[in-house]
Amino acid sequence: MAGVEPRPALKIIHEPKVYLLGRQVVDEEALEAFLADHNVSHWTTDTEVAAEKLIETAGRLCYMSFAKPRPGGNQAYIHHLLEVGHGSVLEHTVFNLLFTGVSRSLTHELVRHRAGWSFSQLSQRFVDESECDFVEPEVIAEDPELHRIWLEAIQASQAAYRELADRLAEKFKGLSDRTLRRKKAREAARSVLPNATETKIFVTANARALRHFIEMRGDAAADVEIRRLAIAVFQLLQHEAPNLFGDYSLIDLPEGGQAVTTPHRKV
Repeated sequence: MAGVEPRPALKIIHEPKVYLLGRQVVDEEALEAFLADHNVSHWTTDTEVAAEKLIETAGRLCYMSFAKPRPGGNQAYIHHLLEVGHGSVLEHTVFNLLFTGVSRSLTHELVRHRAGWSFSQLSQRFVDESECDFVEPEVIAEDPELHRIWLEAIQASQAAYRELADRLAEKFKGLSDRTLRRKKAREAARSVLPNATETKIFVTANARALRHFIEMRGDAAADVEIRRLAIAVFQLLQHEAPNLFGDYSLIDLPEGGQAVTTPHRKV
């Protein structure tokens, strides 16, 4: 039909993306004031990562061990915390992360992580999903026949969403509030969208909670999609704070893919 723009091609996603949007800083003047008030003339640590410095500060406060630190620097200090399981001090440092390219199925599992986490997720009531993307499991994507079945189901659900949203908008046209009209249409139409629908979620979590997530969801027994996310989070945070996440490594799985391992589980 003339004047009607073609819809963009359906976008299928196979890998999540992780963005580190926020990191902590140390107020050095306040720290120096505290040390001076407690007759600590000189204390330094060899890390420039605020998250690692804050953890060491919190840990040393427990025993007031600023004046006579053991050798080895921040890496040795945090390694000892992990070794003895003194995980509570890891809760003092937090990271702000944004996950995209993940499915609604994944976030149903992600939000089960409660202690030490905060979540803000894309709203399907307010955001039009007529052109939403979808996350396809690798085991389906690599098989042409399975991919065909999956794609047909996805396309059918998206077509149903569009038609329902349009008809529901017409049904609610008597409402004077335009925003309410759209919201009521979308909240009902979204019921036909599958778990594969791509979503975006902003999370804030402390280091202890993130370690638990990496260990639980990076495990070989975890769902494949969330395991990939856990690996991406681990790799990003290991680069950001190596003393805090440096004990993690990847192992190859017999069935393919990788999993996360560490000698310091459940700190």
